[in-house]
Amino acid sequence: MLPVDEPALDEHLVRDRLASLEARLRSAAERAGRDPEGFRIVAVTKGFGLEVVDVAARAGLRRLGENRVQEALPKVEAHPDLEWHLIGHLQSNKARRAVEAFGWIHSVHDPALLERLEALARDAGREPRVLLQVNLTGEAAKSGWDAARFAEATRPGGEIVTTLRRLHIVAVVGLMTIARLGASAEEARLTFGRLRDLRDRLREASGTPLPELSMGMTADAEAAVAEGATLVRIGTALFGGRPG
Repeated sequence: MLPVDEPALDEHLVRDRLASLEARLRSAAERAGRDPEGFRIVAVTKGFGLEVVDVAARAGLRRLGENRVQEALPKVEAHPDLEWHLIGHLQSNKARRAVEAFGWIHSVHDPALLERLEALARDAGREPRVLLQVNLTGEAAKSGWDAARFAEATRPGGEIVTTLRRLHIVAVVGLMTIARLGASAEEARLTFGRLRDLRDRLREASGTPLPELSMGMTADAEAAVAEGATLVRIGTALFGGRPG
């Protein structure tokens, strides 16, 4: 049963919410002196059933995000034409299915996993785009490279730089992070600005373009685009609260 204050979800409501969200984020980008068209929304359908994916597709959303490989598979099978992004922690034993199902993987957290994805992609005839996740808040519950270890590994000759040069199929296109839950706009901007700085240093050390920054969710999306987010992961602002 829907909560009394939650309207029935349909494509018209999602379109209206998307238009309002995009207008707000474009304004935030302009205020920060950034390109108001420089971000894309990844509509996060994790925790929702296939019926919400159907609504999202009818609303014109083409770029969808999921946290768990197993939960995503029936949705991907039902909508193989959509651009699927894995945004949650990727376990090594789910890597093969992830490569088969997702065109984008935001959550790679060590060089060994990168090399495994390279081998799996070669076998599967796939060319996934990958982002490296950095844990900038130090929270144990979050995945990603520790910030200090990442900075060390991305120096010229560091572990990540060396690994990037060995990849021929997997395309590492940027970095991803998650701000602290409940962070103020100022704190979130500091977190996102740090990720941008790390991206810039890795780009310089590796010679890899790294155009993408995956950062920001419903609560901190404006802070993210103000700091240069190109992929903003949005669920609640589009689809409302998750069931259960």
